[in-house]
Amino acid sequence: MGQDPASAYDDHDTYDGDDDEETEGKPVLESVAEDDRFGTITVRLDTGLGEVTVEGDAVPRVELYREEGTETDDHTPVGTRDGDRLTLTVDGEEAVISPSKGRLTRRSFAVDVRYADRSWRLVPDSIPGSRLLRGEEHVGDFSSDGDGQVLAEWREGVEPEALDAALGYALAAAFGTGAQPMWMLAMEAVGDMLPG
Repeated sequence: MGQDPASAYDDHDTYDGDDDEETEGKPVLESVAEDDRFGTITVRLDTGLGEVTVEGDAVPRVELYREEGTETDDHTPVGTRDGDRLTLTVDGEEAVISPSKGRLTRRSFAVDVRYADRSWRLVPDSIPGSRLLRGEEHVGDFSSDGDGQVLAEWREGVEPEALDAALGYALAAAFGTGAQPMWMLAMEAVGDMLPG
């Protein structure tokens, strides 16, 4: 059904971006995944500029980038969960992206996309992973630690489409996957409020 995480990547390069002050020291991460259904998929994450690009011979090109001057969030690989500061395109055509704010429940870390009268949602369902829904249908499971590497496992009995793959890889790379259970998130929130 899935792929061996150890063999999922042909290549993983890390290199520094441009030497200007805004991106200096922030890595550009690029990985190449061999997807079970869609072959070679390249994921490029530029944490300095806040850009994600996903492309492959069998999938549409998806680009996600944050607006210049956006106040960045160190916990989000693309730098923000503010949908008004993000632009998502599929083969150059704009889609609507709506990340939730990420609070005390796993559902609060969901990211929704609307494109061509269809909808997708990437939502955490375990500590390391998130499930991808196309409409109401669970089509696959994704994991990414925010380092540009993404692992996809497609559900048996479901026919994923090329766009499902491109969006899933892009969202997983941009926002990471997984979340702690609610009680652990609540404990962390209380701990953050206590004086040091």
